[in-house]
Amino acid sequence: MGFIKEFKEFASKGSVVDLAVGVIIGGAFGKIVASLVNDLLMPFIGLVLGGVNFKEWKLVLKEAVTAADGTVTDPGVTLGIGNFIQTTIDFLIIAFVIFLIIKAFNNMKKKEEEAPTDPPEPSDEVKLLTEIRDSLKK
Repeated sequence: MGFIKEFKEFASKGSVVDLAVGVIIGGAFGKIVASLVNDLLMPFIGLVLGGVNFKEWKLVLKEAVTAADGTVTDPGVTLGIGNFIQTTIDFLIIAFVIFLIIKAFNNMKKKEEEAPTDPPEPSDEVKLLTEIRDSLKK
């Protein structure tokens, strides 16, 4: 029974819930960035570079062997360089956006820390001395 109680305490902590929300949002954000790279950036980059389709850009190490009837008897060996380039661009975009978000968050936090705070409440002795001073002025 102690194990179940410990698990409930762990699962109900705010940090675990925050982590779960972060993972879900991160997954959705990754899909958005992948679409940005695959559907918008890479076709444009391919067009600028002379019509290169990066998805099909592969380095053939061994050609595929096909039989007379067209069936593949021995598959070829290729390196998917284009896919690697797209994945690298995905990573760079995600890393850059996360950098900007963390930088903005740190700037907000820094401004909150620099904001003036109310002075601390004076002690009883200070209050008494202030009353004495005020009564002596009268």
